[in-house]
Amino acid sequence: MNRFAARGALLAVSATAFGASTVAHAADINAVNNAAKIASGVGAGSAVPALGVGAVLQTFVGLAVVIALVFGCAWLARRFGLQPGQRGGLVKTVGGASLGGKERVAVIEIGDTWLVLGAAPGNVRLLHTMPAGSASAVTAAASPAPLSGTFGQRFRDALKGEVGKRLNANGGGDR
Repeated sequence: MNRFAARGALLAVSATAFGASTVAHAADINAVNNAAKIASGVGAGSAVPALGVGAVLQTFVGLAVVIALVFGCAWLARRFGLQPGQRGGLVKTVGGASLGGKERVAVIEIGDTWLVLGAAPGNVRLLHTMPAGSASAVTAAASPAPLSGTFGQRFRDALKGEVGKRLNANGGGDR
């Protein structure tokens, strides 16, 4: 009976080993068949992040908030006079106008005198001096005379003048 017991024990051990190897083989087959599911669960090493509409919208809203914050701070600085060099100094800028790309005319107040300065690259010239506060003289000199007639009349007159110039330049226009 020892023999049969030994054979039975051997058979039980081999059946268990066979069952274990079958289960291991089934686990390997399962891993091969479900590799995509297993790989998608792993977060490390994903090469391209998903950019959805929400992520792009969140980026644009954040950018808009930052730009609005910058412009708001600039407005507050101007509103409360936080710009350097503008606090009750000796020289004050009364007004100015750009005459071209790099040319400019400016009215500067120094004490009780206004200076009209012309500025160009590398050149600043005094154009005129006047007593401070004579703004009516400045606006009267700066404003052109009112135009007479309707737009249509002025346009016809301008066209006649232009045609007359061109015809005279070409020798009468009869060819």
